[in-house]
Amino acid sequence: MQMSGAQMVCEAIIAEGVKTVFGYPGGAIMHVYDEIYKQNGFEHILNRHEQASVHAADGYARATGEVGVAMVTSGPGFTNAVTGLATAYMDSIPMVVISGQVPLSLIGTDGFQEIDAVGISRPCTKHNFLVRTIEELPRVLKEAFYIARSGRPGPVLVDIPKDITVDIGEFAYPESVDIPSYKPTYKGNRRQIEKAVEAIKSAKKPLLYIGGGTVLSNASDLVRELAEKTQIPAVETLMARGVMGAKNPLLLGMLGMHGNYASNMAMSETDLVISLGARFDDRVTGKLSEFAKYADVIHVDIDPANIAKLVDVDYPIVGDVTQVLEKMIPLLDDVNTDRYQAWREILKRYDELHPQSYVDSDEVIKPQWAIERLGELVGVDAIITSDVGQHQMWAAQHYPFDRPRQWINSGGLGTMGFGFPAALGAKRAFPEKTVINITGDGSILMNMQELVTAAEYKIPVINVILNNHFLGMVRQWQTFFYEKRYSETDLTFQPNWKALAEACGGIGYDVTTKEEFDAALKDAIKQDKVCFMNVAVNRFEDVLPMVPAGGALFNMMLPQKKHGEEK
Repeated sequence: MQMSGAQMVCEAIIAEGVKTVFGYPGGAIMHVYDEIYKQNGFEHILNRHEQASVHAADGYARATGEVGVAMVTSGPGFTNAVTGLATAYMDSIPMVVISGQVPLSLIGTDGFQEIDAVGISRPCTKHNFLVRTIEELPRVLKEAFYIARSGRPGPVLVDIPKDITVDIGEFAYPESVDIPSYKPTYKGNRRQIEKAVEAIKSAKKPLLYIGGGTVLSNASDLVRELAEKTQIPAVETLMARGVMGAKNPLLLGMLGMHGNYASNMAMSETDLVISLGARFDDRVTGKLSEFAKYADVIHVDIDPANIAKLVDVDYPIVGDVTQVLEKMIPLLDDVNTDRYQAWREILKRYDELHPQSYVDSDEVIKPQWAIERLGELVGVDAIITSDVGQHQMWAAQHYPFDRPRQWINSGGLGTMGFGFPAALGAKRAFPEKTVINITGDGSILMNMQELVTAAEYKIPVINVILNNHFLGMVRQWQTFFYEKRYSETDLTFQPNWKALAEACGGIGYDVTTKEEFDAALKDAIKQDKVCFMNVAVNRFEDVLPMVPAGGALFNMMLPQKKHGEEK
């Protein structure tokens, strides 16, 4: 079929089964938007900022496991999108971003709204393309989607000069992709898997270290089966919350800087780390020389560059977590689960000694209480997004995540402003589910303009603003490490949140008591409009436990004991 480059873009999106595209038009991408106007194969959501478009596509991808798609114009349109690309890249999220570019003849001339999108995005995309001919456009689009979703997923940029969107060419969309230099390994080496199984059988203190790759691989059921068969205790990273299920007796909790006592002590004393889809991030390991120093390491990861990048690995297994576990689990039929009983008892005592706890109050709302109450009222069916800061860590610690893809947050890049647009993407993917963005009074302002997007498209997400009138996490560090010099973190001056929501077509609630919290949340769930819940929380509450930066996992700052408990 003969068609323009702009038509090819729309036809490729339809061929890939994409139902929703997020974006913002401009001069260089205008021909594509003209074709979007004519087609009815997918929905387009007009965000009010390009960064929000990419975050919304990201949230859509995390919630569904499918490739998210965003579209922006050249110059500032693209540079606004870079933060979204970097966010997705750090967390390995499958996404295709299509950007307009000035005509080929103007590239390199400092033309109006020209920017080197390929050069800028190279460090924060899995791959990127500058389309140079109409003939290569169908192949490039097909490869972009394939690269984004295959192997270790990630964002892919397709930068299309404006003249190519006008050019006419033959559209023969490829049915398959063959890239000789890109052949991800999925199966895992059989001999290495057998060696790892023998190590598990001979260990005395093994520990399952579950990372975000298990979510990307859709391996949750197999991870739970592995834990149940072997009775090996497990810890989750921030990106893996929900994989084991909150009520699973083998789950110790979250690991790392704000992990709980039992999890961090388990990693400090284990003799065998079984790492599944984790990358040994610095927020997890703490001081590397002290991290799991008594343990051998099994590392399962689809990206060979991740293995042994930060820690020595004794049993490297390159492969997809799902396919590796499908081979590994049958080999563990004869494992002696009683062998680990003493280890489980030690960890149980650690959890009893320092459980994940806080001191509640009847006089002021504690943010931890608000998170727990959310879990009680909206349950396992809700999708929870978050921005970045104290509220993010409290959510990770206290919300009862029961399944993968229930928890959507920016882990690697730590992007304030991510939560609200990500919630829009998740809600568009699952309109029947309650979607709640847990945010702070600093983060919510970063993409506040999406109130208008949510109102226009009737996307009724609920934003729970845990308002402590501080840039909370920075304030916490200033308290602990900077002698309470609160330099530029006081956010006492604030908008009228309720009026702001209503001015943009939403609904606002001011919450100062637990009773008001319940009433506001129950009412917000019934609404068909975007909601802001401005929740006044204890101003100087800290996220604990905490491992100081560069410290060992076993050296934790612990929360205050409840009244009457043994010190």
